[in-house]
Amino acid sequence: MLRRLWDVEEVKQLKARYFRSIDTKDWEACRELFTADARIDIGGTVRTLDEFISVTRAWLGDAVSVHSGSTPEIEITGPDVATGIWGMHDYITFPDSGGAPQGMHGYGHYHERYRRIDGRWRIHTVTLTRLRIDLLEGGLPDV
Repeated sequence: MLRRLWDVEEVKQLKARYFRSIDTKDWEACRELFTADARIDIGGTVRTLDEFISVTRAWLGDAVSVHSGSTPEIEITGPDVATGIWGMHDYITFPDSGGAPQGMHGYGHYHERYRRIDGRWRIHTVTLTRLRIDLLEGGLPDV
């Protein structure tokens, strides 16, 4: 039982590092949180880890983002595998040439699978389902 609780806490810390790495745009730290063969579906397109990092880096650009997760439902399903569902919201603003912010405030759930590799939990699959997106003045940039 104690091992299970420790594993759940390690998965929570993994997800916290994910949110921080995205918001601080620390792409190498973000990359280290995933398995090499990770599959990430943010917005309906399944991407490899390299594709996800490239697209996310380009899309966020100079944006200020704040991501958070809450109410995690984490299940340790085997010695080195786990699943999780996280409530999430993100607030992203993009600077524009006129100085007025534009962006979005989004809400939804992350559905994830994790693997422990060499003693460390890593994200193996991610699917983000959006419940709502509120656009801020000006909308979103094209990438």
